Amino acid sequence: MSQAFDPELAARIETFGVIAVLVVDRAEDAVPLAKALLDGGTGVMELTLRTPAALDALRAIRASVPEMIAGVGTILTPAQVVLARDAGASFGVSPGMNPRVLAAARSAGLPFAPGIATPTDIEAALESECRLLKFFPCEASGGLAYLKNIAAPYAHLGLKYVPLGGLNEKNMVAYLSDPLVGALGGSWLAPRELIAAGDWNAITARCAAATESIKSIKSIRK
Repeated sequence: MSQAFDPELAARIETFGVIAVLVVDRAEDAVPLAKALLDGGTGVMELTLRTPAALDALRAIRASVPEMIAGVGTILTPAQVVLARDAGASFGVSPGMNPRVLAAARSAGLPFAPGIATPTDIEAALESECRLLKFFPCEASGGLAYLKNIAAPYAHLGLKYVPLGGLNEKNMVAYLSDPLVGALGGSWLAPRELIAAGDWNAITARCAAATESIKSIKSIRK
């Protein structure tokens, strides 16, 4: 397997529409967090390697909530690729386009979405056979209008993008309504402070609201 997403995994992620992007400080929060996300209809999560608890959290989810599609984000080094795979990550994500990290993902057999913000980034990702790309930071870079411009020369290749950065329940509809977008990175669904407080009901409510919006978008597309 290359580091590119296989079509089945990419399709499953696109079905959910939003990937919950998470910063978890305590591994013991992982299982109730995953269940809260699922209760709201969010079945994909990205545990960022911004805290020491991230990989232990992933292992706990793998053991107790196997139906959750759980990946690892903020992968910055080849060594972290191996750690993510060994912990059971379904996929990996990086904030930028690091060829060494992509080579490690290929070697490890970990489906991977690198971060892009320019046409040069997109072409580097194509060299590594990536077709699902994280657009980061999306709003600060110019938002959907900017993405449409940089993606235009590659439209015939069928690339899909996962915007992250500055997204929320107000602007998510515009992004998901565009065929360039496979899914959104949803850091607003379960912010760090809600996880720390154990406010699982609030997280479920945010996910449920996003799920309803996604359903409306899909019904319009049909």
